[in-house]
Amino acid sequence: MTEQELIQHGEDAELLLKSPAFNNVVNKLVEQTFQNFVNSKPEENKERSITYYHYRALVDVVNTLKQQVAVRDEVLTKRDTSEEEA
Repeated sequence: MTEQELIQHGEDAELLLKSPAFNNVVNKLVEQTFQNFVNSKPEENKERSITYYHYRALVDVVNTLKQQVAVRDEVLTKRDTSEEEA
């Protein structure tokens, strides 16, 4: 992937992370997942596992977006440092 593509992915990711609509959906899904977990019975291992993996998937999506923003920031910092040295 080119630097420009990494920067664009980071820009897109940041827009999503700052989007109230995106955050509302993620928060609603996390809350729903939590409710499903606490309303399940301890012996319902399959349901609890599904709920856990659903939560982990949500966390992975958000963390991937944050990672893309961090990569963008690193690329931009590297560019700025290179330009200052020139």
